[in-house]
Amino acid sequence: MKHTTLLIALCLLLVRSAWASSHREAPLISNDPLGDNTDLYAFRSPDNPNTVTIIACYVPMQLPHGGPNYYGFGENIRYEIHIDNDISTPGDDIIYRFTFTKVFEDPSTFFYIRLGMQNHKTTYHLEKSTDGGQTFKTVVMNGMVPPNNIGPRSINGAAGLNTTYDALMTNAIMTATDGEMVFCGPSDDPFFVDLGGVFDLGDMPRQNGKAPRDGVACLNVSTIALQIPVSMLQKDGKSADQASSILDPDFVIGVWASASRQQIRTLDPAGSESYSGDWVQISRLGMPLTNEAVIPIGAKDFWNATTPYQDLQNLATFGNYFYNPELALYMDDSQFGAAVPALAPLRIQSKSLGVFDFRNGKDGLYILKGNTALAGTALDDAVFGTLLLPGPGSPRSVDLWPIFHTGVPNLRPYQLATGKNGDPLAAGKPFINNFLPNGGDMLRLNMAVPPTPRNDPNFSPLGIISTAVLGLTDPAYNTTADLQFIPNMDGFPNGRRLEDDVTRIELQAVSGVALAAIGLWYDDYMPGSSSSPVTPALINVLSYDTGIGANDTTFKVAFPYVQTPWSGTGICSGEKKDYTQPEILPPTTTGVTGLNAPEVFAVNFPNPFTDATTLKYRLRSKGQVAIMVFDGNGKYLETIFNETLPEGEYQTAWKAAGLPAGTYYATITLGGSVRQTLRMTKSN
Repeated sequence: MKHTTLLIALCLLLVRSAWASSHREAPLISNDPLGDNTDLYAFRSPDNPNTVTIIACYVPMQLPHGGPNYYGFGENIRYEIHIDNDISTPGDDIIYRFTFTKVFEDPSTFFYIRLGMQNHKTTYHLEKSTDGGQTFKTVVMNGMVPPNNIGPRSINGAAGLNTTYDALMTNAIMTATDGEMVFCGPSDDPFFVDLGGVFDLGDMPRQNGKAPRDGVACLNVSTIALQIPVSMLQKDGKSADQASSILDPDFVIGVWASASRQQIRTLDPAGSESYSGDWVQISRLGMPLTNEAVIPIGAKDFWNATTPYQDLQNLATFGNYFYNPELALYMDDSQFGAAVPALAPLRIQSKSLGVFDFRNGKDGLYILKGNTALAGTALDDAVFGTLLLPGPGSPRSVDLWPIFHTGVPNLRPYQLATGKNGDPLAAGKPFINNFLPNGGDMLRLNMAVPPTPRNDPNFSPLGIISTAVLGLTDPAYNTTADLQFIPNMDGFPNGRRLEDDVTRIELQAVSGVALAAIGLWYDDYMPGSSSSPVTPALINVLSYDTGIGANDTTFKVAFPYVQTPWSGTGICSGEKKDYTQPEILPPTTTGVTGLNAPEVFAVNFPNPFTDATTLKYRLRSKGQVAIMVFDGNGKYLETIFNETLPEGEYQTAWKAAGLPAGTYYATITLGGSVRQTLRMTKSN
């Protein structure tokens, strides 16, 4: 029961708890925003599980009101999504290539939209290669890109396009000749991060009582989304129901995205430009945060110019950044841990099981090199050579390196500690298999793993971390070491869902949580004792909270899943000052024409409060509304409201005079699905 309560508490903490995935991450690409990858996602489609959705976002930090020349996809750029699905073939197996064209329908005006005509009207040409880029065929001609969400007069008004933005976005969903669904257009930036805090020398969560702020809230990006049948991505043309198991290794794909320009740009004195020469890659993205928070500034531009298939060739340049990551220095009190108080809960094992030291420069599991205990494991030279245990002084080659560069195999020791009886090298409970070692930094997804329903009570933005917690502590999963589906096995780093809090997951991973999951527990666990390995050090890592743990709006329930771009005249256009995430989308300011708002908006005030607080919420559609309150440990306290309501604005008071000071959570459901969780602070 103790572990179940801990699990519920952790899941609640995940809901409201980042590092921009790739926003302006390298010196050269920061000067060319139209070619800048910001984020990449790949996941089994929750409403259409026979397909995989891949979303690649570009052009960071777009102000909704950034006219008169709004950002968008650039011409003379190749935007590409690359897929590797076969370990026996070198390089990419499938490539989707997008090129964009813009026209001015009414060059006589300075307006972006007027009288049914658009300037910078954008279309795209989509080509596809299934032979590694040797040949391409056209699968979409003249695909439509919706305009920026300028404002209600431009979109809805008779002097503008006389339509709705929902209609524009829906009409832009195309079907390729091979059957893929395609969307290209502006959207809300689906990422979430306290940019100011993290780049202020790691001040995340912000210290000294400063409130965290989502640095990409209210900003838009340019999004490419593909929904592709699993059988089209699987190397043998198999559908998901033909997988031998939910961890079938033949269903692993690697995904990465890039942008390329021609080498020579020529500027004409008349104000035009032209491009010529070979195409050169200027940006790439696979795993989130790699170039931004792992690769040092002196190597970032070089990393952007290379492909994942060159990562192993450049091991001397890039390898040590993963074997001994800089971030780990700030989680080590013998190095610079004391200098970054925000990361104080994150501490790496220095004497796991009394023996193993994973701090930078130490040997980690290399001290077992040559030991017969490694026979038959993924660390055995006879299995994968020295790929995962290359040498001394490379402690994170066994966890961070495979997470980022090979994927994780379903082999010993990469199984949960459940069933291992204290031996981390023994067989345990399988929970991940996305091993695809013939490339480097890619987002790897095992398409055989079923999607976790978004209304599952155990759905968590902590992805595989949440899977590990359930597999170790929940009686539904920890009484057997057999393979079974555990919620969030489809989450990051097995692919990446829009909801996944990748910043928190990766910071926890740098702090050794993956090592703990397979039985290399934290230093305060005494081997051979009767105490639980769920020690204070482990709880500190699992409950670490950046302060920003959810997007500033909801996601759509169907393709393309990303939300409508923010309006140039709405709440994100400068009308609301000092934006902070706890006040996202106040009910009284969300009725903006043309804004596809979430189904439920909610805030509570005051917050913090003493005896009572009021939850104010707005419904966009009729439904059964329930509001449940939990304490900071995840214990259910009461249901304060449960009725069917029509569309409109409402408020419900919660009286908490008899409860102690601390953190509480209010979960709001609509039609049985969780729509929002509010974190409420009660003071004395």
